[in-house]
Amino acid sequence: MCLKRPVIFLGPPGAGKGTQAKRLAARCNVPHLSTGDMLREHVHKGTELGRKAKPVMDRGDLVPDEVVLGMVEERISRPDSADGFVFDGFPRTIPQAEKLDQILHKRNFAAPLVVNFQVSNDTLVHRVAGRWVCSVGGEIYNIYEHPPKKPGFCDNDGGALVQRSDDQVEVVRERLAAFEKQTQPLIDYYRAKGNLDEVDGSANVEEVNRRLVEILTRHGADGDCA
Repeated sequence: MCLKRPVIFLGPPGAGKGTQAKRLAARCNVPHLSTGDMLREHVHKGTELGRKAKPVMDRGDLVPDEVVLGMVEERISRPDSADGFVFDGFPRTIPQAEKLDQILHKRNFAAPLVVNFQVSNDTLVHRVAGRWVCSVGGEIYNIYEHPPKKPGFCDNDGGALVQRSDDQVEVVRERLAAFEKQTQPLIDYYRAKGNLDEVDGSANVEEVNRRLVEILTRHGADGDCA
């Protein structure tokens, strides 16, 4: 067994949790679980849960917790989840966390290790508001940290770079404020249960990865899965 327990990464937009979740999952050969991917898979396959979710998604509304958690339970029951898995940005609320705890207990998983990515709002705005995407191939650039060779154009195919509306400075600050209001109770919930550790997400990718391995090892999850 590699991870030995489920891992949950929490953090605001731009904290780098998605990048680290994918790296950890690949290193340990366990699934990187995204509720968005689960929803799309069930809708595509036309499962009962997918049929419940599709009209809600088509309206642009939030899929009810019972549907999302049903998909989560189905996903972690698959054989490839037996050695652990990495959640990125889920759960988002205390009711989701409480229900997830029940599902994990029923499925004989250990309590999750939760890692909160701490990054200052100024750094997050710098990261997210500097993000531009190729209109052709979808490559992602950051004008501050990973700029294109020719300003405004993709290095690979010459496509024009565009900025998503939710990556603009004013919108990013609003998203961060909403995240903090929604997520702080969840952080407090896991801290009270003794499941929470924190990592400085403002460091570079390799340094954050190194610190995550230390956290995993300290909490009894084997981070050296290579």
